Amino acid sequence: MRKILLGVAVFFGLLVVALALAPVLFKDKLRALADEQIARRVRAKVLYDPANIDVSLLRSFPDMTVNIRELRVIGLDSFSRDTLAYLPNLRVGLDVMSVVRGGAVDIKSIELERPNLSLRVLKSGLANWDIMISDSAAAAQGQDTSQVHLAIKGWKMTDGRLRYEDLTLPFLMQAAGVNHTGSGDFASNVFDMKSQTTATDLDMTYNGVAYVSNKQLTADVNMNMDLEKSLYTFKDNKIKLNDFPFSFAGAIGLPNEKDITYDLTFKALETDFKTLLSLVPGVYTEKFKNVKTSGKVSFDGYYKGTQNDLKMPGYGVNLAVSNGQFQYPDLPQAAKNINLKMQVDNPSGYTNNVKVNIPQFHLDLGPNPVDGNIAIDGLEPMRVDGRVKANVNLAEALKVYPVKDLAMRGQLFVDGTAKGIYSKTQMPVVNAAIRLTNGFVKSAQFPAPIENINLNGTVVNNTGQVNDTQINLPQFRMVLEGEPLEGRLTARNIDKPVFDTNVRGTVDLTKITKIFPLQGMTVTGRVAGDIAAKGNMADVEAGRYQNVVASGTVKATNVTYKSKDLPQGVRISSGTATFNNNQINLQSLNGTAGSSDFAASGTVSNYLGYLFTPGQSLKGTMNVNSRNFNVNEWMVDEVSAKPTATVASGKAPTKAEGVLQIPKYFDLVLNSRVDNVTYDNLKLTNVAGTVTVRDETARLSNMTFNTLGGNFGTTGSYSSKTLAHPTFDFGLNIKNLDIQNAFSAFTTVKKLIPLAGQVEGVFGTNFNVSGEMGPDMMPNLATLTGKGVFDVVKAAINQSEVMSKIASLTTLPELKTLVVVNKAIQANIVNGSLVVQPFDLTVGDVKMTFGGSNSLAGALAYVTALNVPTGKLGNAVTGKLTQLTGVQNIQGTDRVTLGLNIGGTMTSPVVQLTSGSVKDQGKAIVTNVVKTKLTDALMGLTQKKQAAQDSTKRTDDAAEQTAEEKARITAEKARLEAQARLKNQVGQGLNSLFGKPKPRAKAADPAPADSTK
Repeated sequence: MRKILLGVAVFFGLLVVALALAPVLFKDKLRALADEQIARRVRAKVLYDPANIDVSLLRSFPDMTVNIRELRVIGLDSFSRDTLAYLPNLRVGLDVMSVVRGGAVDIKSIELERPNLSLRVLKSGLANWDIMISDSAAAAQGQDTSQVHLAIKGWKMTDGRLRYEDLTLPFLMQAAGVNHTGSGDFASNVFDMKSQTTATDLDMTYNGVAYVSNKQLTADVNMNMDLEKSLYTFKDNKIKLNDFPFSFAGAIGLPNEKDITYDLTFKALETDFKTLLSLVPGVYTEKFKNVKTSGKVSFDGYYKGTQNDLKMPGYGVNLAVSNGQFQYPDLPQAAKNINLKMQVDNPSGYTNNVKVNIPQFHLDLGPNPVDGNIAIDGLEPMRVDGRVKANVNLAEALKVYPVKDLAMRGQLFVDGTAKGIYSKTQMPVVNAAIRLTNGFVKSAQFPAPIENINLNGTVVNNTGQVNDTQINLPQFRMVLEGEPLEGRLTARNIDKPVFDTNVRGTVDLTKITKIFPLQGMTVTGRVAGDIAAKGNMADVEAGRYQNVVASGTVKATNVTYKSKDLPQGVRISSGTATFNNNQINLQSLNGTAGSSDFAASGTVSNYLGYLFTPGQSLKGTMNVNSRNFNVNEWMVDEVSAKPTATVASGKAPTKAEGVLQIPKYFDLVLNSRVDNVTYDNLKLTNVAGTVTVRDETARLSNMTFNTLGGNFGTTGSYSSKTLAHPTFDFGLNIKNLDIQNAFSAFTTVKKLIPLAGQVEGVFGTNFNVSGEMGPDMMPNLATLTGKGVFDVVKAAINQSEVMSKIASLTTLPELKTLVVVNKAIQANIVNGSLVVQPFDLTVGDVKMTFGGSNSLAGALAYVTALNVPTGKLGNAVTGKLTQLTGVQNIQGTDRVTLGLNIGGTMTSPVVQLTSGSVKDQGKAIVTNVVKTKLTDALMGLTQKKQAAQDSTKRTDDAAEQTAEEKARITAEKARLEAQARLKNQVGQGLNSLFGKPKPRAKAADPAPADSTK
């Protein structure tokens, strides 16, 4: 017994030691395996901190658990800015023996806590989750695919967020509070997978229309998985949205890489009308369980066919409600006699072939009936035949259907019919009338009521021709906190409307936007106006403004606007403008844009074309003054075009982040004067000049300003046509700028003129430079091209490694310190390199010629020629010159020319004596070398441009091939769609021919009068 107890103790002791040592023994091995598999098998950026990995045997013994915190998966290329998955806590269960053996590691379970998953499909069909390289593809590349083996038997998600967006449909689904568990033996080829899913908030949107909003989801699904056949068959399952339960039957298959097959049916599991009522927006609240209901509902449908590039499965839905009724316990009236029949059918699967038929819809809101019916055949073109009629006392309606904190009164009458074809060139015959009398609305969000709402309007089209549509709103009037707003509107034609309208009154924007919220925007302030307009949109588009009658006055007071795209916000403290059909005369406009103030006046023309005709520009000439303007606030991301500056607590950013975007449809001349401008970390003062904004380009004329103690003048342009690669072309005229200030403030100077860091003094320049701006609104130095002159007023070069080495090599100590006075130095910038043309200096009795180039990487390639008295040279230099020149009695010459090459970098220069001559050839030596440098740089620029052109051509060719393939698929889809529609029509004809006996023909009625005549 003692031996047994001792053995048990030893066993448990070893077990405890193993549990304790597991993290030490296997953590590095598993991390290395993960890194290797990610590098080989994942086409995405997987980011995590190795310190956030833990290994344990205690949590899931006898399995081993790997816990990874704060893991992110970010896409590549088109998805390089998308986070596919953020996993605060990922736990992977591994078979411990597979880890110990060192062979293939078996993954047995996966757990996710609070994951945030975002799945996207672009219009091109590219999916951001398609990041895994398949076993077959990896094997084809010679990779070992046996290191990891999926033997999953269980998985779990807790409190997850899921977003799925498919732009090809377009469809959007979002779910929050997602809890999901599942089990199944993925080590087997055929097994049953069971899963349970709940979500506290589910939204589904198709083509911009919300079909499911704020719904609770519960789903218990049992599915048979046949991995060899890629066939997945639904068994027992129950899905519930709010209180509406339904189930699926059938199978989904993946017979090949391109096709997905569906053979599914679905149906409601209960027939109580209350279950369907739970899906109605706003009805499903805490009080829903006490709502009294009656009536029956039936719901079923199918989804059957093949999905690939050309086809979609067919589908159909049947929904019927019979004698439905509901009443809230604390409301006096019921909604009753709810009857609905709806059939949606599209066996071909092509969206354009869908048919929707609602032959009957009726409900009584208390004593107020609502009736309607509609039949839709196809989408483009759409055949429609429908009617809606309602005469509702709004106060009575609220006695039936509760809307929290809302009070309404007034009589609302609607009666409309539509029959015919709706397309780009046709519309149904329409006769619709709407009337609201003595309306009253008051809500908790905005307790001040809108009163005396009266409007009476019609929409009529008797022919089905688009331009025969007539809209008539002879009056509308309302009172908002004692302030009346009234007007009228008549219009005919849809394509080129002929309009006559008048609006007058004062609008409190704060109140209006509380009543009618603007998503993502905040607007406040007051606008008073009296505006009239009469004319033809065809004249507006053609610019014949003399044919348009427009006039009015607008006054704005304390108007503010802020949105996601304009987080800085704009505030107009006061503004007055009068206008006619041709232009707006802006008499005064004062306000702030972000932290920047402005005052403006001037004229704006073509405002009608800008407002109503896409692609037309707003034109005008404005005088703009400002005391302080911060450019940093107006930077945008170079890809998304969204603002990058974060304005917190009213404090403006002090550094530029992003690029400046020029509005696309502006054609404005701005005569500007600004006392102080902040751009990146620079402060500019006394900024004055003219800015012309046109074609996404800002052109600067005679722009002057002061900064860093110098005077600047510039003429040129900046273009954001290609936002990812904005370009500039400036002529700079700078006077009296301190060299050290320029070196400290401008990255361009640091990179292109590294010697400036060792120079003290003052200079000016007249320089033309062009290139691209980078994503931080700083010049992309590799793209720079320029030419000009640097005027050195006075400069001293002290403690320069280059000059120290020259002085040491030549034994001329006076060269350690140079003083340059009134020297003009010509230079070129080519392909991002600075090429300095030869210039002369004199240091005592030493004549120096200097020139060459330096690259962005800091590599020096300069030459200098020194003409010096021979007697000043040391013996070592004299001996070297004798070898270089072949002159034995070099000391017998009066002066000699030394040619020096300067290489290396500014911090570690290399100086070599490469030539010597008894003649004064310094100028020629340096000029020849500089010519060679300039020629090489120009050739490099030509090659770069050619490579860019070749790359663009390859991209264009690939895009053309893609477009051709898309066009082929589109044409084939259209052919199959038309074929399916024709087949359906033939089937209907045969049904009518061989179906039920036709009723005996009645005596012919007299022919109706020819209404066309």
